[in-house]
Amino acid sequence: MEIKEAVLRFLEYCELDKNLSLRTVRMYSYYLNFFQDWLFKKYQKELKVEEINEEAIRSFRLFISHQYKNPYKGELKRQTQNYFLVALRSFFRFLLKKGYKVLSPEMIELGKTRDRNIKFLLPEELERLFNAVDIKDEIGLRDRTILEVLFSTGLRVSELVSLNREQINLEKGEFGVIGKGGKARVVFLSKRAIVWLKKYLEKRNDPYSPLFIRYSGPKAKEGLTNEKMRLSVRSVERMIDKYRKKAGILFRIGPHVLRHSYATDLLSHGADLRSVQEMLGHKNISTTQIYTHVTNIRLKEIHEKFHSGNK
Repeated sequence: MEIKEAVLRFLEYCELDKNLSLRTVRMYSYYLNFFQDWLFKKYQKELKVEEINEEAIRSFRLFISHQYKNPYKGELKRQTQNYFLVALRSFFRFLLKKGYKVLSPEMIELGKTRDRNIKFLLPEELERLFNAVDIKDEIGLRDRTILEVLFSTGLRVSELVSLNREQINLEKGEFGVIGKGGKARVVFLSKRAIVWLKKYLEKRNDPYSPLFIRYSGPKAKEGLTNEKMRLSVRSVERMIDKYRKKAGILFRIGPHVLRHSYATDLLSHGADLRSVQEMLGHKNISTTQIYTHVTNIRLKEIHEKFHSGNK
């Protein structure tokens, strides 16, 4: 089977049989079409999936590691290179399942990555960020509320912008979300976040469903809908960058830094790793273990308290 047809079948399988999110299917499509285009340029013909061998994969790995530069972000990080390889492994696993004689996915080894250096905000930096927002108008109230909700819940920005007003239970201070891979979880609002949400929603006198709406762009005469009024991921990213500059925070931050700050705050105040894993919606505990900057401090405290050499 030619690779073009095989990729299409794989993407259909991901969407219909595996019921993966559209975002995941789009990313698989990007990685596999990138690989397909590279193959055509290298071999000057459309290859069949049975012709893709270990040497072709090795050449592709060398290309994305040493030659390719993303037009916006430059050289690919090792983690990003691995995303391409993970997509290829899933693709070949699917083909084997369908009975095609193709390269074993086990022959595609992922590159070893270094431990991630997590960016998070200290309590005083968080307060500076929150206080940088001018709350005199509805836009300012919205922005402050977004910051408070992100830090209170550890939501991914895509989860935040998809929220609707009717989802939020301010009395109980909790609500459900569907995260990566269709995984459902409950998230909890802090008392502070509840206060800000109430202030913001009391100011709203519009009929739109999204919890957070935009205040610029197309006008009402252009036939606005709930989705047209929904705040975008990019808008939240720009908003946070604006306030971090006003707050005098020198390193670049985005919504995910508030998620890291949320996890750091929980762990540093005594939460266990398993509970934080559940609250973040991580599938594997290994993902949550990136927060070693906190657990290492607690290990030191345990060592000082219990080791006989410290008596």
